[in-house]
Amino acid sequence: MNERYERGLARQREMGGATAARARVYDTLADIAPDLQRFAVEFAYGDVHARSGLDMGSRELVILGVLIGLGGVEPQLEAHITTALNAGVPPTGVIEAIIQALPYAGFPRVLSAMTIARRVFADRKLLPLNN
Repeated sequence: MNERYERGLARQREMGGATAARARVYDTLADIAPDLQRFAVEFAYGDVHARSGLDMGSRELVILGVLIGLGGVEPQLEAHITTALNAGVPPTGVIEAIIQALPYAGFPRVLSAMTIARRVFADRKLLPLNN
């Protein structure tokens, strides 16, 4: 293991560990792309996530906005909604971030993201939300 990989693993642990959703994505592809997880750990977590300048909660809100805009990234949305909660973003903050994507990403992508958020909240026994 190299320094970038170790730094990435440390950042993932700080973010609440490798979530089940994140692990499923890599495990599903391990037989055809075994280096993909290493690339993600080194680059995304060891290089980008480990940068200073944003606290973890703010960083996760930015990531949620990008993922919502991309669409079709449900496993990643689930993983990063979980990480946002682990970073101290309250459920209402996650909901508001998703709603903020509405004028830019559109109803289908926001509804999909909201459905995933609801599932994550339910799994964590956070429902009903007290607004």
